[in-house]
Amino acid sequence: MARAPERRAGRDRRPPRGHAVTTALGRRLRQPDGREAVRRALWVTLAGCTGFYACTYGLDDAVMGLYAIFGCLPLVMFTRLPGGVAQRTRTLLAALPPALLLVTAGSLLAVRDWSAACGMLVVGFAVSFGSVGGPRLAALSVAFQLFYVLPCFPPYAPQDLDSRLAGLTIGFLLTVLVDHLLPAPPPAVPYRLRLAGATAAVAECCAGTADGPERAGPDDGRAAADLALDAARPSRIPPEERPTSPSARDRALNHTRAAVRHVRDQLERLPGPGDGPRLRHPEAAGLLRRTAEALRPVAAGLYGGEPPPPADGLHRHLASFDAVRVREMPRASTPRLRQDAVVRAAAEGAQLATTASRIALGARPGTGSAHPGEPFWYAAAPTPLLWWWRLRGHLTPRSVHLQNAVRLALALAAARLIAGGLGLEHGFWVLLATLSLMRTSAADTRTALRPAFAGTAAGAGAAALLLLAVGDVPPFYAAVLPLVLLVAFTAGPLLGPAWIQAAFTLVLVLMFSQLASPDWRLSAVRLLDVLIGGTIGALTGLLAWPRGGRGELRRTLADVLVEGAAVCRAVTGLLCGRPAPADPLRPARRAVLLAEASYCQYQTERMGERGVDPPWEAALVAGYRMLRGGELMLIRHRERAGGEPLPEDAAAELTALAERVTADCLRAADALRRNDAAPEPTPDTAPDAYHADDSGTLRCAARRAAVTDAERVLLTVDAEAWLTGVAQDVARLRTPEPV
Repeated sequence: MARAPERRAGRDRRPPRGHAVTTALGRRLRQPDGREAVRRALWVTLAGCTGFYACTYGLDDAVMGLYAIFGCLPLVMFTRLPGGVAQRTRTLLAALPPALLLVTAGSLLAVRDWSAACGMLVVGFAVSFGSVGGPRLAALSVAFQLFYVLPCFPPYAPQDLDSRLAGLTIGFLLTVLVDHLLPAPPPAVPYRLRLAGATAAVAECCAGTADGPERAGPDDGRAAADLALDAARPSRIPPEERPTSPSARDRALNHTRAAVRHVRDQLERLPGPGDGPRLRHPEAAGLLRRTAEALRPVAAGLYGGEPPPPADGLHRHLASFDAVRVREMPRASTPRLRQDAVVRAAAEGAQLATTASRIALGARPGTGSAHPGEPFWYAAAPTPLLWWWRLRGHLTPRSVHLQNAVRLALALAAARLIAGGLGLEHGFWVLLATLSLMRTSAADTRTALRPAFAGTAAGAGAAALLLLAVGDVPPFYAAVLPLVLLVAFTAGPLLGPAWIQAAFTLVLVLMFSQLASPDWRLSAVRLLDVLIGGTIGALTGLLAWPRGGRGELRRTLADVLVEGAAVCRAVTGLLCGRPAPADPLRPARRAVLLAEASYCQYQTERMGERGVDPPWEAALVAGYRMLRGGELMLIRHRERAGGEPLPEDAAAELTALAERVTADCLRAADALRRNDAAPEPTPDTAPDAYHADDSGTLRCAARRAAVTDAERVLLTVDAEAWLTGVAQDVARLRTPEPV
């Protein structure tokens, strides 16, 4: 009994909750994201307060001061621009004219609530949908929205337009200046360096697979290659560093990644550690080594930023490898024929990676066509045409970018009408809340609202107490604002969304208390506006595509399988002499584009554990296999086989195989749409059925080797290997993926 007081005293000596928060904050401040938060807080405090005080008190122009700080605040707090300081400067200066235009439009359309709402509908959609243009436009999206929102509310004062534009310009210029004065943050890892690491790892994997376990050791580099390729996936990259613009450079970087991924996929079909006998053909091992040698300059070029040399040596080795294949085909076994075809596909993938990386690093092919049917069509296409094709590719209800733009535009227009109709004081806070709290799925919006409302209530309460205690003393609020800005925007991003909303509420109240007579009811106005704006965003999210990226991902991946099946059928038909579209790959390219966008958005929506995913990644890999393999088959058909159809008996066998693979793809797509597991394989559709030693297609090709054109014979074998690889990928869709 005597020890009970001691235990109570021990409990009383536990550090309070505030101490735990302070400790956690101190620990976060020492990490990279903490240092970035401090830099951004200093950035917005120095740039924003300098413009606000210089214009409000120095020039005695409160309107100019307000626009000076709001010209800085969204650019610093809501924008993550790619590149270093010099690149950010160019981007910000280029963004100034559109920002001035948006402020002008908002000022002129504020004359009526309906005109302001219509303008909000147009601006909201155009700015949000413009994010398909790449990370810079996506990063500036929120800032551009706010530049229209701020002036589109009463009072209608076109005579103040010059002050508004001058203040915004001052805010932009101070933002750029302070960015140069502060210590530069550690540079982000450019995407090309991640891709260089993946390419180097796949090159070593090629060499290890060729050397065998006696030289490469028990691990031939496959695990390292998979990790490096996973790190180069767009969904693993920060949004501001993703190569998502329509430019030839970003398209070529994605093409390089897809080609390197294709090489790694081919290696998966070759014997690995513990699989028994290695490559059955010494020439195949030699070609794999040449493939590794071709990929190493690609990795070095991506590391150094210089285009690698063309892969002419690999081209010559491919020609000699084909000559050996033709000579030995009549007596070669089916496993060897298929292995040789897989090794050849890996080498062709290295050729694609070389050409694509050269384009990404500034080299351009001496000849080429901008027709989308060509593999590197984008290298010769003018920039406006690339932009048009990207915009047109996303002008479909299946695009998450279009869905996001429509959802946001409707929410902002509705918020503007409601705020104007109710005559809310500081009604632009309603739109600010809608814009900052609305997410791409209804569930994520609902999750974001709880801490936002709690944080706003806490910040409003603190601000009301401060206003009641201090009263009408603007110099006090002017002196406190920089300190609150610095502390709030340092701690808020590190402690969570509730702290951010509390800090932002306190900052806004302190700012507007200097522009009008301070009144504690201003805190209540702020709280009411956030509640209304958040509710409008939540209701709009429930009505317009409430499932966000997750709901769309299932449909877009099913479309990838459907369009990929069409590629298998059309390319095989073209090889066999049947007519085909001018560009049979175009629908599949668009389907993969939409699926990748859905997948990247889905990754940002996953809040908490979701258990087990359907095989999203496996479906994307199957789409890549169909697209890249079809691309290689078309190149071979046009450039090497002279466009001549395959022999009749081989064509019949290949057509039958393509129909089986197409049927498998369509069944898997249907199961994915219905949210079912992929159907269990029948004896005719199991992966092993595509690898039987008595493959009719390969037997026909072997019989023809000595009596017909060699190029067409090899094309038959390689097409069979491509289609059986697709069948393997589709069979993997039965395996769920852990989150």
